[in-house]
Amino acid sequence: MTSDDPVRRGGREAQRRRTRKAIVEAAVRLSAGGATPSIDEIAAAADVSRRTVYAYFPSLDHLLIDATAGALNEPPVEEALNDPSIADDPAARVDALIRTLLKYSPQSLPLGRRLIRLTVDPPVASGTEEPTGPRRGPRRIEWLEQACEPLRDTLGQEAYQRLISALTIVVGWEAQIALRDVRGLGPEAEEEAITWAARALVEAAIREHAADTR
Repeated sequence: MTSDDPVRRGGREAQRRRTRKAIVEAAVRLSAGGATPSIDEIAAAADVSRRTVYAYFPSLDHLLIDATAGALNEPPVEEALNDPSIADDPAARVDALIRTLLKYSPQSLPLGRRLIRLTVDPPVASGTEEPTGPRRGPRRIEWLEQACEPLRDTLGQEAYQRLISALTIVVGWEAQIALRDVRGLGPEAEEEAITWAARALVEAAIREHAADTR
């Protein structure tokens, strides 16, 4: 088994997600009282080094915005995706994810705009290397994978991951900003456009799979 083995890569990625989650959760806990924690305090609470925190978040502002957005969105999203009435319907699950995210967008989108600015031109802390790999956390990917879970085994790994990548384009703050700033859409038209685009991608993936298996 080589270092490039998919099992090892998957294990490393899972560990990275756990480490990042621990850092974010530490930031949320320390911020709960209203005070702004330092990087050193967050690192200690997450049981990681200061350098590790900077490997995931190029600045304290980046980390705190990400933590705030997660604390706002995660509980309602998890509740929506755990609805047993849509357990086997990936299109309905993606619809539920979109509706929930848009419901909370008045609070979360301003954070998203700030986070995107930090992501596009991230500061690099003195003495640390610029982060490698994705500059944003896996939260959106995890939610999309959870929503599309009924299709994971049906589509096969390559087609499933392509669908998740495509959905990443149309579900999230970037899509909202484009529809509002470029198209000038209001909330209802925005939700209709995002839901339509996401459903079209899910249905296209299902159709392609059906055609390939005939």
